[in-house]
Amino acid sequence: MTSVRPEYPRPQFVRDSWQSLNGSWSFAFDDRKIGLKQKWYLGKETFPMEITVPFSYQSGLSSIEDKSNHERVWYQRTVSIPEEYSNKRAVLHFGAVDYECQVWVNGQRAGSHRGGFSSFSLDITELIHEHQAVITLMAHDYLDDLTIPRGKQYWKEKGEVMWFTNMTGIWQSVWIEYVDEVHMSKVRFTPHLDTNEIEIQPFFEGWNKVQKFELSTIIQFNGEAISEEQRVVHASVEAWRINLRDFNDHGMGRWWSPEHPNLYDVFFELKVDGIIVDRIESYFGMRKISVDNGKLSLNNRPYEMKLVLDQGYFPESLLTGPTDEAIRRDVELAKAMGFNGLRKHMMVADPRYLYWCDKLGALVWGEMAAAYIYTEQYAHRMMDEWKEVIERDYNHPSIVVWVPLNESWGVADIYYNEKQQHHAQSLYHFTKSVDSTRLVISNDGWEHCKSDLCTVHDYCKDPEVLRERYSDIKNIIADMPGLNGKKFIYNPGFSYQGEPVLCTEFGGVNYHCEPTAPIVEPKAENQEEFVQQLVDVIHPYVSSKLVQGYCYTQLTDTETEICGLLTWNREPKVPLDIIKKINEGYTSF
Repeated sequence: MTSVRPEYPRPQFVRDSWQSLNGSWSFAFDDRKIGLKQKWYLGKETFPMEITVPFSYQSGLSSIEDKSNHERVWYQRTVSIPEEYSNKRAVLHFGAVDYECQVWVNGQRAGSHRGGFSSFSLDITELIHEHQAVITLMAHDYLDDLTIPRGKQYWKEKGEVMWFTNMTGIWQSVWIEYVDEVHMSKVRFTPHLDTNEIEIQPFFEGWNKVQKFELSTIIQFNGEAISEEQRVVHASVEAWRINLRDFNDHGMGRWWSPEHPNLYDVFFELKVDGIIVDRIESYFGMRKISVDNGKLSLNNRPYEMKLVLDQGYFPESLLTGPTDEAIRRDVELAKAMGFNGLRKHMMVADPRYLYWCDKLGALVWGEMAAAYIYTEQYAHRMMDEWKEVIERDYNHPSIVVWVPLNESWGVADIYYNEKQQHHAQSLYHFTKSVDSTRLVISNDGWEHCKSDLCTVHDYCKDPEVLRERYSDIKNIIADMPGLNGKKFIYNPGFSYQGEPVLCTEFGGVNYHCEPTAPIVEPKAENQEEFVQQLVDVIHPYVSSKLVQGYCYTQLTDTETEICGLLTWNREPKVPLDIIKKINEGYTSF
């Protein structure tokens, strides 16, 4: 069959020795939940269907497209291990499996994972028999449990209002990597813009097998070597810094920004007793996001963020990008409309999406999928998965803001419930404790605890009201724009402390373009009316001397919404240049 999503899934940490497992897998629903009792993982059962991984069974590209709810599903595939890797360790990677899963190889348990948006890996070397691995995965999605972080995935079978088709099971790429006993497991890049240094901290597996080894690090920019060094590495690895003495006289020639997405390529070689045992290709960007004297700054310069909200859904594949080219095109379309960033809404972005934002130049607000009910079990689930997300995506220069909570989803009583306030605070402080390079929002839109930015959601469409409201912070706090004046900006005990003000959800102008799209009222009746309504809601923020950034809702239509600047099939509703000019401040065309 034709290769399915054949690109390397983890572009921040690339090896040559890998094998894609995307494509056809045997598949079965287990509605009676008998698979474990009957030991389907032994491989004696014949699963009745075929599914195309990495697409969930609810999507068209899965080859199944069954929108009904099936909480427990099984996958199986027989993998032949190439002879050239027979003396290597085999590490099985899953980009994302929703929600809980167990994995077996050749009938033996390999491991398990919980969390529908984070990645995980399993060393399956000892379970391979005669160069063959029968991989079986059972996924369990608890659709009635609203304490699970699920984002916009609906727990019912048909999407409605702001919720869309649920996804169960594998929905991001699956692959095997082949590594030596001693190998790099990850690397952490921390840019220090003010001192012109990149901090590098590698991590290793199998280091206890040898007393020491050598690590070669080469940093290049546009193919030119910037730094080359050899280090003797012992069991305890400390981070070190490399000074990048290559900036022009203006001091910012090779910094990363949406306008100049400069990236440094990094090549690692790991040697044991003089023999190369691992090679890694990676990259980093030198950028700094900060708040300086009340100004939102990128690379020590005031910077206005013009973002567009991206729900991430595709008609044929739901939250999974149908192709790498389709993922890239979404970023390109956003930039063509004059936006310098995207807010990936209620989901965790595919690493390939982040790669294209790094490469093409687009800021990203990294968000976590929300739950809908607060319990202590939810708090544990949320924290565990959020930790994995931050660790996986730490190196992407495009991510400038972390958003663990949105609009009090999952913490509906946060205004008067101290436990829920502590939860929001814990997410804020934990995120700051492991990532000092980014800004963090405790609860985007309203009912803030401690946040680095004052972010407001405002779907008012009256330009005069918006101009008056965003002329003074006192007006915003008094008007309480969230949910038509029903939400306070800050929780009791917290208040505005001079943080930069951004409107991070607004607009939502409906315009029906595709015959199959839903009809949502009120809506613009033609292109001219649509453009005028866009001017009405965008220009007050462009012209405001108070607002330092905004995020328009939204990039595309979805199953249930027609408020996109593009249709669900990614066709512009009006010429892209018109949207760009509106973002630049033009009001007539």
